[in-house]
Amino acid sequence: MRLAQIGGHTIGDGRLAFIAGPCVIESEVHVLRMADALRDLFEAAGAPFILKASFDKANRSSVDSFRGPGIERGLEILGRLREECGVPVITDIHVPDQAAPAARVVDALQIPAFLCRQTDLLVAAGRTGLPVNVKKGQMVQPEVMAEAARKVEAGGESSVLLCERGTTFGYGNLVVDMRGLAIMRDLGYPVVFDATHSVQLPSASGSSSGGDRRFAPVLARAAVGAGVDAVFMEVHDHPDAALCDGPNMIPLDDLGSLVHTLLRLHEARGRGE
Repeated sequence: MRLAQIGGHTIGDGRLAFIAGPCVIESEVHVLRMADALRDLFEAAGAPFILKASFDKANRSSVDSFRGPGIERGLEILGRLREECGVPVITDIHVPDQAAPAARVVDALQIPAFLCRQTDLLVAAGRTGLPVNVKKGQMVQPEVMAEAARKVEAGGESSVLLCERGTTFGYGNLVVDMRGLAIMRDLGYPVVFDATHSVQLPSASGSSSGGDRRFAPVLARAAVGAGVDAVFMEVHDHPDAALCDGPNMIPLDDLGSLVHTLLRLHEARGRGE
């Protein structure tokens, strides 16, 4: 197993790590407040935590959808957040030219699922030397993610994480095949399970994506039982008022009990091996 170092955390060393945060930077005040709350929650739980927030959501359903503050302002906010809150930060990039500027202010880069086959983007991410979390495309079988990882590695010395976020099943629905988690882990990379995007209903609301957050904890528990190295969850203090992906985000008030359950499941699984 190749390990990934993100901030002061080692992903793949047997501990269960968490990547969590709002879908997108809605405002500097909001993302700083969320970062403080999440840091305190995961410190109390004794679990490794990486904050996730996007400066731009380039793959929205509608041209009118909220995308975030953009790269210049967004990276400025992420840099301040990392410094003031003292937590490692991961963010999405969408084109090769974003890799180097983002790498100067964050601890890891993330490749959105729709872009997991974009060779130039993956190589550019690899050139930064930062860990890269590559989300498995909704149309891609898990075995093929070995080639996505090789593209990142072709760029340089970056470590790779592979992330499951559901597979397209018919129109406007996703399913998670838990076998895929084991298949990707057998490729030799740490595996992340994205619990909230896996319950997304793409474009279900016409000009925006829908979702059903009720099932995110169900899938997260199953994934931890299957043996993932990290759980990815988008979290919001008022998800029904969120500017992006609200229907599938986990309410901040519900997160503590879910994290406690996932850590207990991870511990029990370790005892059973």
